[in-house]
Amino acid sequence: MKKPKLRINGHSHLLPYPEEIPDFMREKGIFWVDKDRKYMLQKDWSRPVTDSSFFLHDKLEWMERNKIDHAVVLNLSQLYGNGLRVEEMKQALRFQNDFNAKIQHENPNKFTCGFVVHPGFVRSACWEIERCVETHGMQLLCLPTHYMDTIGTWRCIFDEENEPIFELANKYNLAVEIHPYDGEKFIKLENTSWRFHLIWMLAQCADAYHFLTLNGYQEKYPNMRTCFAHGGQLAQINLGRRIQGFDGRPDLFVGKHHPRKAVGHKNIFFDTLVHDTGGLELLIKNQGSKQVVMGLDDPYPLGEMESAKQSSYPGKILDLAMERNIINETERDAIWEDNVIQWLCGDNQTAKKDLVKRILS
Repeated sequence: MKKPKLRINGHSHLLPYPEEIPDFMREKGIFWVDKDRKYMLQKDWSRPVTDSSFFLHDKLEWMERNKIDHAVVLNLSQLYGNGLRVEEMKQALRFQNDFNAKIQHENPNKFTCGFVVHPGFVRSACWEIERCVETHGMQLLCLPTHYMDTIGTWRCIFDEENEPIFELANKYNLAVEIHPYDGEKFIKLENTSWRFHLIWMLAQCADAYHFLTLNGYQEKYPNMRTCFAHGGQLAQINLGRRIQGFDGRPDLFVGKHHPRKAVGHKNIFFDTLVHDTGGLELLIKNQGSKQVVMGLDDPYPLGEMESAKQSSYPGKILDLAMERNIINETERDAIWEDNVIQWLCGDNQTAKKDLVKRILS
């Protein structure tokens, strides 16, 4: 009997129920959800919960309704831990990781969940990677595009100081998700008109991609597979400028790898969340369809959600890409299934079979 085609969402989010969040998170102003499940909050910050599928039971119903077999749950961006005291940061990140591990263990056919570390404290980050992999069996490391180091300087995640993290990711055959956040904390612009979500998040992804490829980490760590959120969208339009810059000012790139060497590399992936078929077409032309994974970013309002105003639904961009001959049926199915599995498992055939078996169970 032929195995059914799977629909795996490679970019999803899940909130804990209010009662699952430890008291210290609210008392310290780190992160919490109000008892009516209407807002997610931090000290001096709040954001409306825009869809009930932020929470587990409604998420499962939403997935069933939209014929999504499995979802990759990332960490919450609010829990990167930037600016927190060391012990508070460790406790907050451990809560996030243990919550995600619990979700995966209790719903193995529905969720693969990621864990997060803070690169500003490399030794602690490595300990947490070992704990999450060896104790919880987690295989997806979530990292921010940028982070605050111990002296308050903002750095790109692919700073060479973080190589011990990438060495462990390589040792454990980890998938890595790179996601932007906190831009308003280090980009000196007024936070208005949602500019940090609409513009600067994409620039943050492009910046991280710039340094991943300049350092040649896709080759140096062959068992680590990196996926950029939101299609790494500005990285696609910016590719020619980076190549010309590298060629035109070689004095600025001594010892670095040419950007062209990373284009379409088997260890670099991008999700589909670019919001229009023109952006998706450029992504596929640059990187090849095999390096593209389905990403809905549900249930955030910038995700691919049900929307009458936008006549949208989960999976619409791939359906439109089919209609416009940007991809064919085989490529569409691979973006939903094979490519996500390749990103999560790499060339480990046993891991691939185990993942599919887990989903189909």
